[in-house]
Amino acid sequence: MDWGMKNRLSQIIKPETGHTVMLAVDHGYFLGPTSKLEDAQKTIEPLLPYADALMLTRGILRSSVDPESAVPVVLRVSGGTSIIGKDLSNEEITTSMEEAVRLNAAAVALSIFVGTDYERQTLVNLSSLVDRGMEYGIPVLAVTAVGKELGKRDVRFLSLSCRIAAELGASFVKTYYCDEFEKVVEGCPVPVVIAGGPKLETELDALKLANDAIQKGATGVDMGRNIWQSKFPVPMIKSVRAVVHEKASPEEALEIFKKSKSET
Repeated sequence: MDWGMKNRLSQIIKPETGHTVMLAVDHGYFLGPTSKLEDAQKTIEPLLPYADALMLTRGILRSSVDPESAVPVVLRVSGGTSIIGKDLSNEEITTSMEEAVRLNAAAVALSIFVGTDYERQTLVNLSSLVDRGMEYGIPVLAVTAVGKELGKRDVRFLSLSCRIAAELGASFVKTYYCDEFEKVVEGCPVPVVIAGGPKLETELDALKLANDAIQKGATGVDMGRNIWQSKFPVPMIKSVRAVVHEKASPEEALEIFKKSKSET
């Protein structure tokens, strides 16, 4: 791995702990104005000091993030479908690598849809993006998405998807947590970050998800709705950081949440 690639990855995955807390705010690229992201700037700004990286699109980056911010950007560069379309898995590369360079991205992200009608297309997209990333020293995050026809998120499916992404050259992979998650990590030779997924019922549920993933080998979390859809988003991201970077138990992190909430 070249110096530039290593340097950019070290901005996202902190060398001091080997972990990362990414803040996912890219949902609008296919969901539109998601609840609590209607005014993206208002949601993102107070969370910036506690995020190791922001995952978002170029439109929201330009319109809603202070360019003086030092938080590294993982730029989503795939899309082309919407929640009301016929098939969410029919994605293409929508943002060039030159644009990523202009926006000073630390990494670029693309979804792959293994097991769908567009499996080959999205995997070839990943390969092409890796080639372009290598030219500029920009890491690629492969997101192992699940199409409408693939409700399953079991260890066999996720292990297959993550390994293929790594084999095609992804520098790191974002996937879902599942039972026997350690097998997903063991079979993937690059760092694995878990998706926060849908909003969970309680803060403790989200903290347990983060803790279980880290305990079973995840490099970090890319959490969105379980942070910014919380009634107290700043205390929530602080407590997630405690789990990921400070090895706090979910219960200890919940106390951090409660203390921070009382000070808000």
